Amino acid sequence: MANYEEVFKKVVAHAKEYGFIFQSSEIYDGLGAVYDYGPNGVELKNNIRNYWWKSMVNMNNNIVGLDSAIFMHPKTWKASGHTDAFNDPLIDNKDSKKRYRADILIEDYLAKIEGKIEKEVKKAAKRFGDSFDEEQFVSTNQRVVSYKEKCSSIIQRFNQAMGDNNLAKVKSLIEELDIACPISGTKNWTDVRQFNLMFKTQMGSTADGATNLYLRPETAQGIFVNFLNVQKTARMKLPFGIAQTGKAFRNEIVARQFIFRMREFEQMEMQFFVRPGDEMKWYKYWKESRMQWHLSLGIDKENFRFHDHQKLAHYANAACDIEFKFPFGFKELEGIHSRTDFDLKSHQKYSGKKVQYFDPEINDSYVPYVVETSIGLDRMFLTILSHSYLEEKVNGENRLVLSIPPILSPIKAAILPLTKKDGLPEKAKEILKSLQYDFNCQYEEKDSIGKRYRRQDAIGTPYCITVDHQSLEDQTVTLRDRDTMHQERIAIDQLHSLISKKVIYSRT
Repeated sequence: MANYEEVFKKVVAHAKEYGFIFQSSEIYDGLGAVYDYGPNGVELKNNIRNYWWKSMVNMNNNIVGLDSAIFMHPKTWKASGHTDAFNDPLIDNKDSKKRYRADILIEDYLAKIEGKIEKEVKKAAKRFGDSFDEEQFVSTNQRVVSYKEKCSSIIQRFNQAMGDNNLAKVKSLIEELDIACPISGTKNWTDVRQFNLMFKTQMGSTADGATNLYLRPETAQGIFVNFLNVQKTARMKLPFGIAQTGKAFRNEIVARQFIFRMREFEQMEMQFFVRPGDEMKWYKYWKESRMQWHLSLGIDKENFRFHDHQKLAHYANAACDIEFKFPFGFKELEGIHSRTDFDLKSHQKYSGKKVQYFDPEINDSYVPYVVETSIGLDRMFLTILSHSYLEEKVNGENRLVLSIPPILSPIKAAILPLTKKDGLPEKAKEILKSLQYDFNCQYEEKDSIGKRYRRQDAIGTPYCITVDHQSLEDQTVTLRDRDTMHQERIAIDQLHSLISKKVIYSRT
C-alpha cells in the first residue's frame, strides 16, 4: 500500500511540474478541493471530453447533445429530491477536530480488508504458478471467504442503517469496527449527522427580493427538463439519448485524493430514453458498451471491474459502477443506472406540465424510462494520468514517461531542429505549419536533443520529429516513437499520414 501511496504522490507532483494541474488560487495558499488545469492539462481534458463526445454522440445516430445552464429553477431540485435528501453522513473526531464522511471511513476500512484478500491471492498465485485458478481460490479459501463475508455484512448493515436514516447505528458500526481517526489515532467520535451538499446562492438586485438558487449538483436534471424540447426539435424516436458535459458543484466537507473528489467538477452524462419494459435490455447494453469504451483506450482489463449496487437509490431498479484501480485502490469511475420513470414523472408533477412521449408504434403516450451513463471527466483524467505514469531505466539512466493513449495526448508531435542554425529552424517551422492545422504540435529548439526527448516523454507526446542537415538535402526527418523509442527515417510528406493512423478516432 505504501508503494501505491508513493506512486500517487509522484503523480500529483508530476501533474504540477509539467503543467497539467495546479492548486486553485495557490498564491493565496489555495482553495481546498478546487483545482485549475494548466496548458497540458486543459489539452488532455479537452481530448478526453472530445473522445467521449465522438464515441457517444457523433458515432450514434440516436443520441444528440445538449448544453443546459448551471442555474436552474429551484423547483427542479425539489422535484429531483436534492433539496430534501442530497446529504452526506458526517462525523467529527473530538481530539483532532477533523471532520469525516462516515461512509468514507467505512469504505476505507473495507478497502483494507480487500487489500488482505488481494495479498492472499498474490501469495497463492506465486505458490501454485500456472495452475492457479483465482476464481476457485477466492470462492473456497477459508480465510478469503471469511474476509468476503465480513465485507458483505458491513455493507449490508451500513446500507440498512442509512436506508432507515438511523445515524446512531452508523456511529455504532464505526465504533464496533474500532475505526480510529487517521490524525489523532483515537476513537473519540461525535454523533453522525446529515449535511446537505448543495451550494446555495441568490439571484436578484436586493436581498429582500432575491430568489434562492443552487449551483447544480449534477448535470442530469438539465437533460430531463429539456426532454420534450430536444425530442421534438431533433425529431427523435424512442429509444434515443441526450448527452451533455458540464460543470457540477458539491459542497464536499471531506474532499480528498487530489482531483478524485472535488467541490467543482465536470461530468459527462448520457440519458437514454426507452419504452417501459425495455429498460433492462438497454441497461445491459450500456453496461457492456461503456466497459468497451474504457478498454478501447488500451488500459488492461484487470484495472476495471463492475460493482453492482446492493442498495438502490430511490429512483433506480438497477445500478452498477465501473470501478478503476487507482493508486489508492478500486474506486468508482462511472455509473450506469436504470432510473425508471422517476425523474420525468417527478418533473411532470412539480411543473404541472405533461412530460410524455407519443409512441406511434403502439398509438399511445407514456412517460419513458431512462438508462443513465455518468462519468466524471476529472476522474477519467486521473485514470489516464495515474495509469500512464511510468518510471524506467534506459541505458542506465532514468526515463520518466506518460504513456498516454496517443488519441488523448496533449501534444501529438514535437518538431525539433537539431541545431538553431543552418536553416534547420526554418525547415522545422515549415513542417510545423503543415501539421498544426490537424494536430496539436509543439516546436522546441532549446537544450540537447536528448533532453528535449525526455521532456516530451514526460508530457506524453507520442512522436518527436527531428530535423537535421540531411532533411535539407532529401526532405526526410527522424521520427521517434515515445513508447518504443524506435527511430526511423521518414519522408516529410508522409508525416501527416503516419501521425493520423496513431491518433485517429475509432468506433468503440
